[in-house]
Amino acid sequence: MDDVLSLPGQIWDRATTVQPAPDQVVLLGTLAVALVCLAVPVLWHLTRHFLTIVHEAAHGLVAVLSGRRLSGIRLHSDTSGLTVSVGKPRGPGMVATAFAGYVGPAVLGLGAAWLLGRGYAVGLLWLLLVVLVLVLVQIRNWYGLWSVLVSGVVLVGVSWWGSAAVQVAVAYAVTWYLLLGAPRAVLEMQAQRRRTRGRGTSDADVLGRLTPLPGGFWVAALLLVCVGALVLGGSWILDRPLL
Repeated sequence: MDDVLSLPGQIWDRATTVQPAPDQVVLLGTLAVALVCLAVPVLWHLTRHFLTIVHEAAHGLVAVLSGRRLSGIRLHSDTSGLTVSVGKPRGPGMVATAFAGYVGPAVLGLGAAWLLGRGYAVGLLWLLLVVLVLVLVQIRNWYGLWSVLVSGVVLVGVSWWGSAAVQVAVAYAVTWYLLLGAPRAVLEMQAQRRRTRGRGTSDADVLGRLTPLPGGFWVAALLLVCVGALVLGGSWILDRPLL
């Protein structure tokens, strides 16, 4: 019983303990791991589920912040997802909600890079677990439940039982993956839009219907934010800060 009661304190201590910065080999090695995950189709399909979780979480968070009511999140085996919220069908809130999805991983990756720069690698892992728990309560399908639970189990295993070196390496690899995966996902969306000639249901197409600006403009805007986050976050990780 005492062990259970002391668990929150142990988690807090681990999350707030500063870890020393890894050497350049770890920084570049984790970058290489992230690049392999993006370049190898099988690994990209497997790991992209985590990117989708963050994508849909961003939709949900901004929907709530803009005054909409979140109805649920669905995740599918083809790595697509759907976040349903209730509110005005048009207006700034709906535009912000639609825009948030693809920039969500980039913004989270940027925040992760900031935390890593201050030595909170383990704290980042626990923060990602909090994100997964918040998404979990909104999941409305079995595959989504499975996807979030598997991601959570992996993070718990690393955060609780992994050595300090493993925890730091995983935190950096995940951060690189978020920063690099965000712009790739936007490019993937644009390739899909090209096949459907801009008449699909992508976030850019939705934004094009919600505003006077065409979907192509929104693709460029999303890509600009994601690439900007990659450049800035990457500079922080490599200790060559641009800001």
